[in-house]
Parts: sequence; structure tokens; C-alpha cells
Amino acid sequence: MTQQLPAAADPTAITQALHGAGVPSSVHVVDVTVGSDRPTLVSRIMRLRLRYNNAAPDAPASLILKTSQLERIPGGRKEVEFYRKVAVAMAPGLVPRCYAAEWDDASEDWHLLLEDLTETHAVATGLPLPPAEAQCARIVETLARFHAAWWNDARLGNTIGTRHDSGYIARVHAELRDRFARFADRLGDTLSGQRRVLYEQFLDAWLRLLQRYRQGNRTLQHGDAHCWNVFLPRDGGADLRLFDFDGWRIGFAVSDLAYMMALHWYPDRRQRLERALLDRYHDTLLRHGVRDYDRQALSDDYRWAVLMQLVTPVWQATSGLPPLIWWHHLERIMLAVDDLGCRDLLA
Repeated sequence: MTQQLPAAADPTAITQALHGAGVPSSVHVVDVTVGSDRPTLVSRIMRLRLRYNNAAPDAPASLILKTSQLERIPGGRKEVEFYRKVAVAMAPGLVPRCYAAEWDDASEDWHLLLEDLTETHAVATGLPLPPAEAQCARIVETLARFHAAWWNDARLGNTIGTRHDSGYIARVHAELRDRFARFADRLGDTLSGQRRVLYEQFLDAWLRLLQRYRQGNRTLQHGDAHCWNVFLPRDGGADLRLFDFDGWRIGFAVSDLAYMMALHWYPDRRQRLERALLDRYHDTLLRHGVRDYDRQALSDDYRWAVLMQLVTPVWQATSGLPPLIWWHHLERIMLAVDDLGCRDLLA
């Protein structure tokens, strides 16, 4: 049976995208074949092999097509916006090159045509195994470079990203309370009385805690910055690439580190690596132009960001993600909150 390709994989559509990216107009894609095809929670990812009408040194031999998987959890709008507005304003080298980024409001259909890094790059390990310490160090350096590139940038909230007003924040707070009520009802006595009290105190303090974000240094957050959303070069070099940007937003840089370590690592590994990785992250920020942000400020911000990650398992569980994801996040973030004394921030 011949595999039916999405419209975005049509040779004519890819040709138009390549021409828009600077490939000579004399070059045309004449055939597209699928090298691989896999679903994720929110998308379908296909590796497309391309055949041209003539030799074209600047034309890629293959591309990654990331497109909608609408029968699953909706997504895609934010990532299309990222490649249309953010990636084009960045120096090359931190994210895959994008040849096309399209979103349709009526159908909520979307797609990205991205640089294929399969031959040169790979994810460090298979989820849920964490990368080696040296790989983690290179990942936090890459996050620091990304954050430093947008550190207190005047475009944030103007042409890049959205600054939310007090009305929006109040609605999010109300929704978070509603989601926690549903989360707690679902868990029943699996959620201990002590943890319920912690969440109630956290929700009562949430608006006050959020003021730290509104008044502090801001940049762009990746928003889903676990270790498996980074491609590492197979040759061991420095050309790491961040990907999967459906959760990007204006935010607190260190929130990405809390998400990466406190939410995804159990205490033994986190306690062994956390301080050294934060040191490396801070050093990299300074090397890339961040000023007036000392190491103690980073530590304080990190504890705040860990506490704020209490939101994540609640939001995931009430958004339809499977317990295999959010249950482990709940356990790990609770351990990190206690280990780092984050309850003190509620006082």
C-alpha cells in the first residue's frame, strides 16, 4: 500500500519552502519518500528524503516534517510562532534551521519543515534515563546561551512574546485552583493530607510568589527543557541544538533548570550534580554578556523556581497527560521542595 503523505510533504510545497529559504529557483523537488514516521503526544514526525531535478549543493537531502496529530493533545501553534518570530531573530546554531512554519486557524492544522540532524546529532539517552554528567553540563551551557541571548531584551512583550495583564493572571490563578481541586479529587487519599495542605498554602501564596517573576530579570524560557529536548552532536562537539518549543514564553530563565533537574531527577542524582551545574550555568551566562546577576541571586531564584514547579504535575494531569508522566513528576518535585527548603518561601 502506498503511504499517503500530508500536503506539506508534497514536492511542490517543499520546493516552494526551499526557494523561500534561498535554494536556487532552478532547483525543484521531484520525489519525496519517507525515511521514518512516528507519533508523539502532540505531533507526527516524519523524516523525508528528497530527490531533485538536478544537483543542488545548498539543498538538503532530507528534512524533518513535524505536523499535527489532532486526535491526540492539541498543540503546535506556539512552536510555529517560535520559528516564525523568535528563531529568525536569533543567531544560527542554537536551534534547528526551519524552512517552513505554517498554522491554519480554521482547522488548527500546522506543520514545520526543519533541518534534519539525524546523521550528525542524537538525543543523549532514551527517556527516562538521564544523560551523563558531562552531557548535562553541555546542556545547561546551551540553555544559558539561549537565555543570555534574550536576557532583558527590549523586544520581550513587544514584538516577541506576550506580557500578561493582571486580569489574565487572575484567571490563570482561578483555573489553577480549579485544576488542583479536580487533581485532588482524582487522587483521593493517594495525595496525603500534608501534601494537600502544602498545595493549599502554595495556591494562597501564588500571586505573591509570582511577583518575583514580574519584577525580576526576564528572558525567553524554553518551557519544556528536559534533557531529551536537546540534540547533542555525535562527534562530541559543541553544536548542541534545542528543539520542541511548543511551551516557550517570556519567563524566568532558571525555571528551565528547575524543570530539567528538580522535576525530572530523583534526589541522589540531583544532589550530586545540581550545584555544579548551576555554577556552570551562571559562568556561561556571564561569558555571554549577562551582568548584575550574582551567584546567590541564581540560587535564590532556583529555589523559587523549584517551588513554582508544583504547578506542573497538576496541570499535566488535568490536561490529559498519562499518569506515567505526571505521577513521577509529583513525587520528584515534592522531594526537591523539601530538600531545598522551599516551604520557607511560603511564609
